[in-house]
Amino acid sequence: MADLPEIIPLFPLPNVVLFPGVEVPLHIFEPRYREMVADAREGRGIIGMTLLKGDWEKDYYGHPEIFGVGCAGKIDRLVSLPDGRSNLILTGLSEFRVLREYRDRSYRQAEVRSCAPEPAALELDDEAMVYLRDLLTAYLGRSAWEAWRELVDQRGLRDSELVNFLCFHLDFSTLEKQTLLEARDERVGCLLDILSFKLEERKLGPRGEGGSGSGIVQ
Repeated sequence: MADLPEIIPLFPLPNVVLFPGVEVPLHIFEPRYREMVADAREGRGIIGMTLLKGDWEKDYYGHPEIFGVGCAGKIDRLVSLPDGRSNLILTGLSEFRVLREYRDRSYRQAEVRSCAPEPAALELDDEAMVYLRDLLTAYLGRSAWEAWRELVDQRGLRDSELVNFLCFHLDFSTLEKQTLLEARDERVGCLLDILSFKLEERKLGPRGEGGSGSGIVQ
């Protein structure tokens, strides 16, 4: 469980939900977020990813509403470009809950409290691993076997690493991913429920062929 600073910068986006242990590439170009990255580098390099909520477009350059639970990440592999923009990899560290926002800088900051699930809550016994693999196979088709072999057999992902990887990479909606993040100790059950629901939903589609493009998003 990561030890987060009491106050961290917030990077709200409309389409990214970060999970612990997952890497996400980010292109930083807005002046306020260039300042955010520069300030973060002077400290511990931690940025809090949050999801924009509701009709955020109307106040994007102000302070649109965000969901109260996000995931903090650490800046990794930062490449500064000549025009001031930058590319970086943010590696997920821990879930957090926003307690209070501060607006004394060009970017948003917040007092946060870690709300990471208990490690045991994301453990998968052999029976759960088989059930998850079978659900993924039913959802993704034959490609699931190769993906499972790479993730589990070759890379050794299991428990929270595997669960968080799937929550981030599967082609779920952004709101479904936010639900998974907020589920915390119930994340495994929530992931299984979403997969099961999508399989049932597919059966109701035309000729039962709905969602044929499902897969793991890289």
